[in-house]
Amino acid sequence: MRAWRVHANGEPREVMRLEEVPDPQAGPGQLLLRVRAANINFPDALLCRGQYQARPPLPFTPGVEICGEILAVGEGAAGEIGARVLAQPPLPDGGFAELAVVDAATVRPAPEELDDAEAAALHIGYQTGWFGLHRRARLQAGETLLVHAAAGGVGSAAVQLGKAAGARVIGVVGGEDKARIARELGCDVVLDRRTDDIVAGVKEATGGRGADVVYDPVGGDAYAKSVKCIAFEGRIIVVGFAGGAIPTPALNHALVKNYAILGLHWGLYNTKHPASVDACHEELTKLAAQGVIKPLIGGRVPLDGAAEAVQRVADGTSVGRLVVVPGEERA
Repeated sequence: MRAWRVHANGEPREVMRLEEVPDPQAGPGQLLLRVRAANINFPDALLCRGQYQARPPLPFTPGVEICGEILAVGEGAAGEIGARVLAQPPLPDGGFAELAVVDAATVRPAPEELDDAEAAALHIGYQTGWFGLHRRARLQAGETLLVHAAAGGVGSAAVQLGKAAGARVIGVVGGEDKARIARELGCDVVLDRRTDDIVAGVKEATGGRGADVVYDPVGGDAYAKSVKCIAFEGRIIVVGFAGGAIPTPALNHALVKNYAILGLHWGLYNTKHPASVDACHEELTKLAAQGVIKPLIGGRVPLDGAAEAVQRVADGTSVGRLVVVPGEERA
């Protein structure tokens, strides 16, 4: 089969190589999947750079989130040949390949209402949004939610989930095209970080109160602005640092303004509270069936275009989710 492999750390377009490798086989408790679509996440870029908290041995295949079709069932595993499922291939053998082997206990059915690319983009980003907004921040209907990078893959999921929860959503984006997309996603107010005063804009939109909940996958300057427009007893969800700078919170400021800083590492729920992940998937499937949530797909690329697509995500120039679809041919 063909698979992308990283032999040394660096920028994705420079270190990812498309190679012929032996077809994997399903071992005990495993499933062999044909990769129908593989979603690109920012951690894929960090993995290439060697900057992610997990550092798989070299060489490795990136791709941590796929929609696949079951081709073979290993001994002791449960699965139906031909079934379409969502899975997270364990590194070092990720999903930017034609085939992938996964632990049967971790797969979940792909929602029928979503196509392969949309289904591949449902799991990590939307689970992160759900756990952040509901389990960590306890977002309530009628509250104001501020979402940074609202037109991106993670941010767009939070916008949709916030609207589904009955919140008023303010989206922060970079550029006119992303502002248009944020409005189409349902943002009640859209602020362009390139031209607008974010702090003043949030305060104006909330009558001076500020945002009750902030969803921040960016860090750096985005976080610095968030603490200046957070409401009394507001909650800031720290999701990631796509902006590159990890902020150092002034805890005296959190004390004086009575707001909470909430960390969110969704992956830990898979080991510490797996039942809650299953319950979340059921809820997301229901919302997808109702048409309330639908992953924003910014582009579908063939397998041989994966390295450039990962680079776009790394550079922050993509909108929504870029998804690798091995069955598609390059135009």
